[in-house]
Amino acid sequence: MNPYFSIIIPLYNKANYIAQTLDSVLAQTFTKYEIIVINDGSTDHSLEVAEAFKDPRIRIFSTKNQGVSEARNFGIKKSQAQYIAFLDADDFWEKEFLNSIYELISANEKEHVFATALKIKTETNSYLAQYRNLNIDPENYGTINYFKSSIGHSILHCANTVFSNQAIEKIGFFDETLNTNEDTDYWIRIGLKYPVVFLNKPLATHRFVEDGLTISNKFKYSPIDFNKYIHLSKNNPGALKYLNKNMYSSIIKLTLLGDLSNSNKLKEIINEDYLNLKQKIIISLPKSLLKTVVTVYNSFSNKKNYY
Repeated sequence: MNPYFSIIIPLYNKANYIAQTLDSVLAQTFTKYEIIVINDGSTDHSLEVAEAFKDPRIRIFSTKNQGVSEARNFGIKKSQAQYIAFLDADDFWEKEFLNSIYELISANEKEHVFATALKIKTETNSYLAQYRNLNIDPENYGTINYFKSSIGHSILHCANTVFSNQAIEKIGFFDETLNTNEDTDYWIRIGLKYPVVFLNKPLATHRFVEDGLTISNKFKYSPIDFNKYIHLSKNNPGALKYLNKNMYSSIIKLTLLGDLSNSNKLKEIINEDYLNLKQKIIISLPKSLLKTVVTVYNSFSNKKNYY
């Protein structure tokens, strides 16, 4: 019998975390699933940790290091279930996560995208993701628009979201040309096609491992091609607001990295009608002043990254 859920876990140098991730899946009260671990060329002992788990529902594949998008796409191709969940190798679930998603699916059979609220764990503390325009009481669920409800924190994350395989067939694979922002790009594509059935109960945890944006990873930051989504969203004010919010964030990141070429390209297409005065000032700052602003903000906030 085929599994009900396929859980795709890209694994790259997460030896310190993958055991907790797998334990959280194996502890699920809903048990009809398969776990597909894609060892994406790890150079630590991540693979050995994963292979120590002998549950027959776990399938492990090793590939050369190509990146998280390629690993997830590989896992999609190997999946056998009607519903697909992505879980990064340092994130984890509460034991009722899959059962709660199953209940959402059973009550909303015509829908294709399901998610729960998210916790965020740092080295020193944890907190709930701060959503805006949610209008769903705690412990309850509703069917909502991705863009309207993701102006604060995205309601979709690779730790908390499950898709039908029909949705993935329609949306396609993760964009392998993006070294970063591949998740956001995928959520935009989902949001343009599907509403989200969202349970306002934090059943998934994203572990925030701070590595920062530095000159050393300058060429790894790939801004999304916002132009194509602006065109597709021209009659969707909620989507346009969301896209401009993400362009604002990308301008800050690119400026901090000294990538003024791509930063200026985004400044040419961003619609400042969607920005407040403070945001307009922020994106006009030179790198040195912007870095100071971000540093000061982060020193007073446990929710790191001003942008």
